Amino acid sequence: MRPVLHGDVSAAARVLLRVDPLDRDRLCQRMIQEAELADAYVGQTGCMHPLFGNGSLMAAARNRKLADEPSFDDMRYCQCFELVLRHLIDTRINQTRN
Repeated sequence: MRPVLHGDVSAAARVLLRVDPLDRDRLCQRMIQEAELADAYVGQTGCMHPLFGNGSLMAAARNRKLADEPSFDDMRYCQCFELVLRHLIDTRINQTRN
């Protein structure tokens, strides 16, 4: 996956805001996997992945509907933002173990 910036996390969190809380973990993992897949594809072909884009988390997120971006006063948004960060951390930890 390309380097993750604030906008990537925000876009993914905004996607998660639109889905049932019980589906958020699975969807977050899927977006990260799509970004990783696309990044590998770009590295191999020099072209964007036809479905998942340029390998950024934002590109993977933007394949879905995003909620309007709320402020951090919105507790649901904060929970989604935190969930994305947690999954990114877990992904990095697992990658360094392998």
